[in-house]
Amino acid sequence: MILFQQTPLGRMGIAEDDGQIAHVFFEKDSPSVGDEDGEAPVLQEAFQQLNAYFQGRLKTFSLPLCLKGTVFQHKVWQATLQCPYGRTTTYKDLAVYINNPKASRAVGLALNKNPLPIFIPCHRVLGRYGDLTGYRGGLALKETLLQWERGKYS
Repeated sequence: MILFQQTPLGRMGIAEDDGQIAHVFFEKDSPSVGDEDGEAPVLQEAFQQLNAYFQGRLKTFSLPLCLKGTVFQHKVWQATLQCPYGRTTTYKDLAVYINNPKASRAVGLALNKNPLPIFIPCHRVLGRYGDLTGYRGGLALKETLLQWERGKYS
């Protein structure tokens, strides 16, 4: 089931699977299922938390997440969850954090497959020299999210 709502970032969709948040769709994404109007409580809660995030009232999400991926992807996604609101890290730092210091590129590939951007804050991960690199929603959206967390938008 998917619920679509308007957000400060444009129209977004959130999908659930068995009561857990399974996927986030940005306006430019095309979900693989039809535009369903989800009424699942977890979807309502996800958008309530997302709205609180955009209002600067929520810095950490508390939602049940349905993560489907490899063991390595799970390690990367869990490590990414440790990056605090308003802060950034690098692909290299995440690779070191998961005890695989030569896996910076693999970390980037795992983040590219992140089904839950914003909830798993891959927008907080930068290149080695602090440069913006890859983001499923595009670099402009990544920059917007970083600025949002720094209090530049409201």
